[in-house]
Amino acid sequence: MIEIDGSQGEGGGQMLRSSLSLSLMTGKPMRITNIRARRPKPGLRAQHLKSVEAAAAVGQADTEGATFGSQNLIFSPRGITAGQYQFDIGTAGSTSLVLQTVFTPLSLANQSSTITITGGTHVKWSPAYHYLRMHWLPHMHRIGFRGDLALDLAGFFPQGGGRIRTEIQPSDPRISLSLIERGDLQRIEGLSAVSNLPESIAIRQRRQALRRLGGLGCPMEVDITHLPSRRKGTMIILKAVFEESQACYVGLGERGKPAEKVADEAAEALLAFMVTDGAIDEFLADQLLVPLTFASGVSEIRTSKVTQHLITNAEVIQAFTTTEIEILGELGEPGLVRLIPVS
Repeated sequence: MIEIDGSQGEGGGQMLRSSLSLSLMTGKPMRITNIRARRPKPGLRAQHLKSVEAAAAVGQADTEGATFGSQNLIFSPRGITAGQYQFDIGTAGSTSLVLQTVFTPLSLANQSSTITITGGTHVKWSPAYHYLRMHWLPHMHRIGFRGDLALDLAGFFPQGGGRIRTEIQPSDPRISLSLIERGDLQRIEGLSAVSNLPESIAIRQRRQALRRLGGLGCPMEVDITHLPSRRKGTMIILKAVFEESQACYVGLGERGKPAEKVADEAAEALLAFMVTDGAIDEFLADQLLVPLTFASGVSEIRTSKVTQHLITNAEVIQAFTTTEIEILGELGEPGLVRLIPVS
């Protein structure tokens, strides 16, 4: 039984999700206590509970403490089972985080799986659907995972009601990754989108983003689109494509926030990345740790920022596996992450 103290380090939901994924992939039962102890509302909220339920379904797992608000959980998987799964968070909780909990484990199944998740697709504090589709998924393909993503309905905070679908193919993800140098900036790609709002808002977002990034001196193309949704919402995603890597940032609209501010959020984050020597953004660095854990060779990635999320994630991985993880760099500064498999 692997013991995880959820109050350590970052102390949030990522510890739970990584523990669930690693428990499934290693077959090791785990007990996690003090779940989300550092959050204003500790314990399992709707999206965290749905991650537990999704992992339990995929792993035919026995659970104790899988209830709303619970701060302690025992999770004992029996084996990863491919299938067709549907999960409804019931709130604007992040569909992306539920998906990432089970995507990697289901890749180890001997048959394909299809997952449909209902909830929030473009919400704060989690990767938006388009971040996954344009940035995370291509890197997952690069290290040997096979799957695809589709957006049926966009779901914005606070209503949610979005729906994503993914098909996951059996994989043997043992490809290591080396992303140390990014090379020269090639272009900026992006998408400015609205749902049930005037297209002029998306146009203003794009105009502001192009204005803020104009000094980069590279080709820029930000498309305008309308996302299908039952609710109103707006977003922009900006991706910098380099010779060897890429970085991606998102701005999300909300009631009373001007379109220009939505664009500023993504543009300012991207400009902050540009003054570092990072090869990838801090969010992707964190999200690739668990998938790279079982690679057959050494992986090295240079992140634009060492975050507490990253450090805590590494500690959880080392509780489940013999993989050594070195993080060279100070908190809040650029750093090099090295994963070394130990046989």
